[in-house]
Amino acid sequence: MKEQIHLYFTSDLHSHFQYWPHIMDSINKRVNQHKVDGEYYLLLDNGDHVDRVHPISEATLGQANVKLLNKANYHTVTLGNNEGITLPKDNLYHLYDDARFDVVCANLRPVDATSPSWLKTYKIYTTPNQTKVGVIGLTAPFKKFYEQLNWDVTDPYAELDQYIPILRNECDLIVVLSHLGMYDDEAIAEKYPVDVILGGHTHHLYEEAKEVNGTLINAVGKQGRFFGYVNLVIEHNQSKKSQAYGEAIPIPATLDLKTVNYLNELETYANEQLNQVITNLKKPYEISWFEESEIMSEFVKTLKDWTGADAAALNSGVLLQGFNVGAVTKKHIHESCPHPMNPCKMVLTGEELIETIKLFESERFTNFKLKGLGFRGQVIGKMIYSNITFDYNYYSNIIQKVYLNGEIVNPDKEYTLATADTFSFPWLIPPISKVNKKKYYMPEFLRNVLEECLSKS
Repeated sequence: MKEQIHLYFTSDLHSHFQYWPHIMDSINKRVNQHKVDGEYYLLLDNGDHVDRVHPISEATLGQANVKLLNKANYHTVTLGNNEGITLPKDNLYHLYDDARFDVVCANLRPVDATSPSWLKTYKIYTTPNQTKVGVIGLTAPFKKFYEQLNWDVTDPYAELDQYIPILRNECDLIVVLSHLGMYDDEAIAEKYPVDVILGGHTHHLYEEAKEVNGTLINAVGKQGRFFGYVNLVIEHNQSKKSQAYGEAIPIPATLDLKTVNYLNELETYANEQLNQVITNLKKPYEISWFEESEIMSEFVKTLKDWTGADAAALNSGVLLQGFNVGAVTKKHIHESCPHPMNPCKMVLTGEELIETIKLFESERFTNFKLKGLGFRGQVIGKMIYSNITFDYNYYSNIIQKVYLNGEIVNPDKEYTLATADTFSFPWLIPPISKVNKKKYYMPEFLRNVLEECLSKS
């Protein structure tokens, strides 16, 4: 006897809700047909469904995302880093209290409290034909960020070492919801006897699923332009998987109207929540991504004072729009600075600081179209400094001397620099690759500092 098992999954939606009604229209039609045919299916999400770049997710701190997953009748989800490290600790702890689906994540748990009731390591589902499907979740181990929120994120491979033998003993099929990235997915396939890996985090797209060491790996890119499908055919006479196929399915032009209407309700609620007036401006503030503006100068100075750093640096591209005279609401601030980016203070030697400033001032860096790492703008833009100046030779395009508080920077002395957490990652700023002394301010975002800056204007 042959049994069909269908897996559908979404990954890295990042609150791009404009695509959600298209996804739901296609999945609902497919699921309804499976119900008619009496075939088993699971609907899963692989994390980063939440992204506070969207006002609905910002206003509800991810609760609206959970409601959408409830409405769609999902079976299982795991957490991405956007669920895990962009919400305040208590909000993360209670994020899925009202979930009508299972939440599996083997390598995440709170430090100073019992795990929330919704958090499971894995979940085993049994089909009508008694096939047991084990689903285990793993999230990217951003340890320094989770530590700030009193959550412990562990080595995903250590968790797999512990739980895969258990699942292999109890289940016919093992599905890994992996919010770890493409290279980790392949490493897992090489090392562990799992049947399917549904991948994400690095936004890779497999139009047709690939097989590695007998494991099927599928991935659907980002933002909901595709959703994933895996078809498993079980030959019960041989007690093994006889066929496996997967693909990324582009979303259709058609819409699920019930989903559209519900999103409209959520948007109305979000706008009401974000219409809180923060301050009233007596003058307008314009922005420029490639020249120093008054608002960016004040913003960076506020960041320096707020963190207590010796100096601060922030890119002009972090502000997407300026501010007019009159009332400024939370929505205005969110529209200008929507990025889920935290303030960060790091300790650099004078030599590291000088090399970092040189990189900041390069034309390539200024015009770089950064994607990811929390940045939701278009280009990095001109770096603006507080308490840092330098001598620049315009003929040779070389920074000759860097000053902090008017004194030349000593290469051997240590200094504290406040900036966005985005610029603390080594691959983006090689001069700070060896910097270990970093403090991330969480759960505050840069826009919380911007709010304080404007409130003083």
